[in-house]
Order: sequence, then C-alpha cells, then structure tokens
Amino acid sequence: MAKKIVLALKEGDKAPDFSSPTNGGGHASLSEFRGKNVILYFYPKDDTPGCTKEACAFRDEFGAFKQKGAVVLGVSIDSAKSHDKFIEKYQLPFPLLADADKRIVEAYGVWGEKSFMGRKYLGTHRVTFLIGPDGVIKKIWAEVKPEQHAAEVLAAL
Repeated sequence: MAKKIVLALKEGDKAPDFSSPTNGGGHASLSEFRGKNVILYFYPKDDTPGCTKEACAFRDEFGAFKQKGAVVLGVSIDSAKSHDKFIEKYQLPFPLLADADKRIVEAYGVWGEKSFMGRKYLGTHRVTFLIGPDGVIKKIWAEVKPEQHAAEVLAAL
C-alpha cells in the first residue's frame, strides 16, 4: 500500500500561482482562470496505464465540467511534446501543463519520494486540487483512484 502523502497546502489556503508551457505550444497560468473553478490534477507520466485511465475519465466527463463552468488542467513533468502525443492519442480536450523544471509540482507539494516494487525514487504523486473562483483551494484529493476520480471531482462541484 502506498504511504499517505502529507501536503504542505491545505483546503482554505490560497493556491500558488503558476505559469507554464502547455501542449500545442500554448501557455497557461492560474491567474488567467480567476472567476472559474479550476481542477488542477497532477499525474506521474503521460501514456502510462493509471495516468491514461485518469486522463480519459476527465475527457469523458469534460462536457459536464464545462457546463459547470470549470476548467480542467493536467500537470506532469513531461515535456510539451510528450503532452502533444498523449493528447492526440486519446483526444484529450483540456490543456496539459509541462512542468519540466518542477516548479509547479514543488509549489503544490506533490513531488516527493515514492516506491514501486521495493525501489524508492522521486516522482509526482497523483493529487488533485479544486481551486475556487477566488483562487482558494476548496478541496484536495490526495488519494486518487484513476478510473473513478473525475466523477468524484464532478460530484464535489
């Protein structure tokens, strides 16, 4: 069983602003989405089994998120080029932020020690933040089941 991640940020905190390259040569910053709910989901790696399930679940519920006026942003330390391939392969309708310098994962406290099959390494923890229109963190999911997660987030909206 994965050990529970302890985050420095908590519900009610102001979400750290960020600016990052995205897929398709774009750019995104948290401040540009002021006035909307933002679903900021962190995932370990493009085109891996759990990350693909999670991304496709957000894709499948995307219309419902849009109807509720919410923005979905995925974040990993993969390159924008990797994100382009991931988005094309699975027709993902939302931006993926390329956090190669790890500024966002570190600001949100989701970068840290992980272990897989007895091997310890540094990586991105699968954590989602629901950030309100005022820039304050409304909800944090620190334990995510990729297939069901989008529905959980949608229910919280």
